[in-house]
Amino acid sequence: MASESPTSPPRTLLANLRTGDWLAQQDFPPLAWVVPELVPEGMTLLVGGPKIGKSWLSLDVALAVARGGNALGTVEVGPPQPVLLLALEDGDRRLQDRCRTLMPVRSIPAALHYMTRIEPGMVVQTIRKWLEDIHPEANPLVILDTLGRVMPPATQGESPYQRDYRVAGWLKRICDERPGMGLVVLHHDRKAQSDDFVDGVSGTNGIAGAADTIIVIARSRNENSGLLKVTGRDVVEREYAVTVEQGSWRLAGQDFDAAAGAAATIRASANLGDRSAEIIQFVAGHPEGVRIADVADAVDVSPNEASAYLGRLVHANRLCRPQRGLYAPVGSVGSVGLSDADPGTSNTYNASNRSASGADQ
Repeated sequence: MASESPTSPPRTLLANLRTGDWLAQQDFPPLAWVVPELVPEGMTLLVGGPKIGKSWLSLDVALAVARGGNALGTVEVGPPQPVLLLALEDGDRRLQDRCRTLMPVRSIPAALHYMTRIEPGMVVQTIRKWLEDIHPEANPLVILDTLGRVMPPATQGESPYQRDYRVAGWLKRICDERPGMGLVVLHHDRKAQSDDFVDGVSGTNGIAGAADTIIVIARSRNENSGLLKVTGRDVVEREYAVTVEQGSWRLAGQDFDAAAGAAATIRASANLGDRSAEIIQFVAGHPEGVRIADVADAVDVSPNEASAYLGRLVHANRLCRPQRGLYAPVGSVGSVGLSDADPGTSNTYNASNRSASGADQ
């Protein structure tokens, strides 16, 4: 077959070309949400360490969507929608036990479909086959637990990045072909720590780059509190404080704004001595701001000591001073180690920490 002339490219090269006036005239449906403000339609990576609670959290979401209830304790997810849970690290008995733990007085919803095994190399075909049986008007949810269970080896000559992007791209394409559906893919994090939580996604950037949304679970093992760190194309980049008890995940507050405020307080209090952490907690409860005398009375120190503590916390970007003599919480702060041993000693502020934490945004 003769090659095409470079001076006469086929018309199909511009088949998807559109214009600004065409775009201005379109009326697109609103963004669909699996969990409002947290998990939109498209492909979401749910990332965390082994045995940190990813499967419990995803099962809570699956049950909420299938029955039309609340996720994370207080977040209403809307009317029931069909759910496919690919629980490839579980069995029937474990799933039954976990469902009964999360819903002790309710029956397991029939809209929850699940599989504990799939044919090797057939995850995309399996999901597509299930979607063929779903009503066109539904906004189905698919949960893949976990990506590592279906990740194929790289082909000959293929780099790890190319392999990761190829597999993640297959999954992403399913969502692109079915507007309104959500695909939540559970994945492990790296052991190495990083200032950017997205760098904590295991594997190459090909996995994180293909996803629409990334949620990273930050929780110390054996602790019942933690953070959900969220970023993506259609979500607000925020952190939310959460608690977990007997597998049940809940926002630390009645809504996402309250949970975000609690997350900011947790970050502001990190690596502080007891007295400084107590002051942070007190100020966090008074977003309108407090004065030195208020802090002195609240934590039982002298006004001079309260002034020294507050000055250091402002200097470290743990608190802000909106006006002279008034101290208030900040929305996002850097992580600077402070000691309560000498409240009159100032720490040198690391501007790069502030920038990395988003305090200047």
